[in-house]
Amino acid sequence: MHIKIGEFEFTECWDGVLYKKLSNYPEISEWEIQTVYDFMKYEEDNGRESDIEADSAILKAIEDYRPTYEAGARVATPEKITECIACPKYKGCMTDFVCHTASIEDAKSILESGKLLSAVRARKKSAQELKSESRNAANDPEDYFDYVMFAWGNCQAGDRLVMERKLGRFPEERYLSEDFTPGVRFFFKYDKLVEHPDRVFEGVLPFKIKHEVILKDWVHAIIIPENHKNEFESHIPSDLKDKVYYVQNDCKDIWEWSEKVYEFARQI
Repeated sequence: MHIKIGEFEFTECWDGVLYKKLSNYPEISEWEIQTVYDFMKYEEDNGRESDIEADSAILKAIEDYRPTYEAGARVATPEKITECIACPKYKGCMTDFVCHTASIEDAKSILESGKLLSAVRARKKSAQELKSESRNAANDPEDYFDYVMFAWGNCQAGDRLVMERKLGRFPEERYLSEDFTPGVRFFFKYDKLVEHPDRVFEGVLPFKIKHEVILKDWVHAIIIPENHKNEFESHIPSDLKDKVYYVQNDCKDIWEWSEKVYEFARQI
């Protein structure tokens, strides 16, 4: 894997390259250095080497921090991360919650099983098969499909991916505004779920969890668009009924919906 540190729109991993955006380029914080090392460690644990392309001062800061990272010290998670400032209200990722977003149909199966499952377990296909599918546009490695993925609680990326899968292509602007149809969001408190025994830091997402997450043990809130209430009632097990909330989508676009459901989860 190749790591490029610079002035990008946001941090993302795409086709074997981690594009690492810094909040205050060319300064790199200890938190950001930690995520770089987390990425390299994850890649090494899965048999892949990493190299870094960055300014000399950034490379020196990373190397100087190596003994601290290798000693096992962890930087506390910032209250807000500003590597991405796309959301109109927050101008950054709020870190009190993480979220997993599913399509309406997938959410019914998740609720019936009581578990969030990795792609391998949910779709009952091998990681090799999943890697080769056209929907793997980022060319993610096979091991990625063994994990349940999480975004920060106020992020719209999960709903954007649901729309992309629904359309079979990257959504045009109207599918993120007047024709936007939200998925179902599973909210978790970060400081609770981060203690999951199968949690892995990999430097891009807040974290991911191998194989499965038992909802009754970990979930904070499950938010379903209100217009789907009738079709969901029969799919919700008794031990999750008090975690399910129906919220009306009266929002103008994906950003407003993301803000609404995040604030709803915070108030529960």
